[in-house]
Amino acid sequence: MAQIHRAHIEPRPPRIFTRQDLVRVDPEAWSSWLGTRADLAGVPHLAVWAGAGRPLIVRRRVPGEGAGTVPLGLPLPPADGKRRIGLALPAERLTRLDSPSLAEVAPHAPPAWHGTIAAVVALGDRYGVTPRPFGGLLWQAVTGLTYLSPASDLDLLWPCPGPVPAGLLDRLAAIADNAPMRLDGEILLPDGTGLHWRELRDAPEGGTVLAKGLDGLAMWPVAPLRSRETA
Repeated sequence: MAQIHRAHIEPRPPRIFTRQDLVRVDPEAWSSWLGTRADLAGVPHLAVWAGAGRPLIVRRRVPGEGAGTVPLGLPLPPADGKRRIGLALPAERLTRLDSPSLAEVAPHAPPAWHGTIAAVVALGDRYGVTPRPFGGLLWQAVTGLTYLSPASDLDLLWPCPGPVPAGLLDRLAAIADNAPMRLDGEILLPDGTGLHWRELRDAPEGGTVLAKGLDGLAMWPVAPLRSRETA
């Protein structure tokens, strides 16, 4: 089995959050924040969101948001307008949650997706990587609300602590080409930086790829990010 080289990674200190982390918000802090947003009065689900234990996700910081708070977001279900709610709260009011794997949320996916999910999980096993969902499948699994429709994508995160083997990217593309849904997502680096997997695969040698980090966007050289290993 081909393995991605695992560089030494220092564990994150307590209260340090990275992009794509799932967090639970202290219900009191949530209620206080919601009380400052008259524009959200009556929006479905929000009043009970934190009290029901539903998570938020750490997103990219936008201009004007200081480093003293953690930028967060949640999408409402499509039936409720598919609105994306953004906020920022102090780290001490948040608890990091373990993000579920794709295999763990597979029962929440449409039956037509199951073959693709099995192939993706097997690909992860081959390379020692555990794919995680985000997007509609994640939110449906962790909230119990309806996010998926026949037109939904399967959005995945591939946590990779080292250069990504070309074989993983090529095999993922082959699965995507035969999938009944659009297969989207990112390679996720340890600091939360995301690289679109297909852009990383298709970038020329010596080229660059868009990197999405907690504090902004940047173009990074491909060479340190992609390994020629294909097995």
